[in-house]
Amino acid sequence: MLQVQTDRARALPGYSAVFEGVDPVRIDHPDALVNLPVLRKGALLGAQKPGMPFGGFAAHAASGFDHVFQSPGPIYEPGQTSTDWWRFGRFLHALGLGSGDIIQNCFSYHMTPAGMMFENGARAVGATVFPAGVGQTELQVQAAHHLGVTAYAGTPDYLKTLLEAADAADLPLQIIRAAVSGGALFPSLRQAYADCGITCLQCYGTADLGNIAYESPAQEGLIVDEGVIVEIVRPGTGDRVPEGEVGEVVVTSLTPDYPLIRFATGDLSAVMTGQSPCGRTNMRIKGWMGRADQTTKIKGMFVRPEQVAEFVARHDEVSRARVIATRENEQDVMTVQIETEICEPERFAKAISDTLKLRGTVELVAPGSLPNDGKVIDDQRSYD
Repeated sequence: MLQVQTDRARALPGYSAVFEGVDPVRIDHPDALVNLPVLRKGALLGAQKPGMPFGGFAAHAASGFDHVFQSPGPIYEPGQTSTDWWRFGRFLHALGLGSGDIIQNCFSYHMTPAGMMFENGARAVGATVFPAGVGQTELQVQAAHHLGVTAYAGTPDYLKTLLEAADAADLPLQIIRAAVSGGALFPSLRQAYADCGITCLQCYGTADLGNIAYESPAQEGLIVDEGVIVEIVRPGTGDRVPEGEVGEVVVTSLTPDYPLIRFATGDLSAVMTGQSPCGRTNMRIKGWMGRADQTTKIKGMFVRPEQVAEFVARHDEVSRARVIATRENEQDVMTVQIETEICEPERFAKAISDTLKLRGTVELVAPGSLPNDGKVIDDQRSYD
């Protein structure tokens, strides 16, 4: 199957530049993937253009897919409604979801694919979906109460918001399971949900690849999905690191419609030794352990160094800027420190929101006062 998938990729115009000068060796085993170059998101973004939104890396034109999505960049991704196309069904099954469950899907259905990804997985396990999307917390709580919703799907933080709103409105909820992604599931937050009688498990995926790895009830690392091949490589290279060493997650997708080969996620993780106590035998990784670059996910959205640079370039009165990610009341907090002689932080609030696609606190600091350490994004959250 791997040989067939790499042959599919070689036939696509997008891979002509990626595989240029690479010997057409037989790729019939995961170990042979090291003979191929790593594909980075920048290559996808650079190849995408009007009339060719997938840059020649997909097996069909845009009209040949059921959905086309746009993620920040902007970068476009395809989607299909065929059974479990993004492979989230195995994760939802591991959580114990199936026929008889109603899942309140609080991932976005607008432009980005997360909402459809989890809906597609829910259909695979026979669960019913309430497509709630994001926001409108009071209405969401009322719906969960009226429908007898049994499960939540969304970012780790937002379930806490729903539970607090339900308590304030004196509306009892029947949610006993939660499937979360799009941000870190901190131990304290997981315990808070457990104290409410909610089993909360996480998975790791991307808009390009779908589900990569997922947690089982054993809660010991993330089990790699059987529809992908995961390698852990030294950041900036395609060289695999020894088992247990932290490196960049590189994924080869076995999805015929969108054959991403050795796609670098930019995320850090490590291979875990042994087998999961739950009995699943596939390789495990330790989960998300940071970024190979400074790109950081805050409130479920990636903030990239290029976005910070764009903000600075648009404002002559700003010499440098630094995004700081912290946690407060079990929620992500974004603070943007700006070197400027201006004394009115509100002057920059809208530009920050427009450029970074997130709202945050603006702090003005004197020119030359930010640390000279090369950081433009500083993630100060603890993942212990």
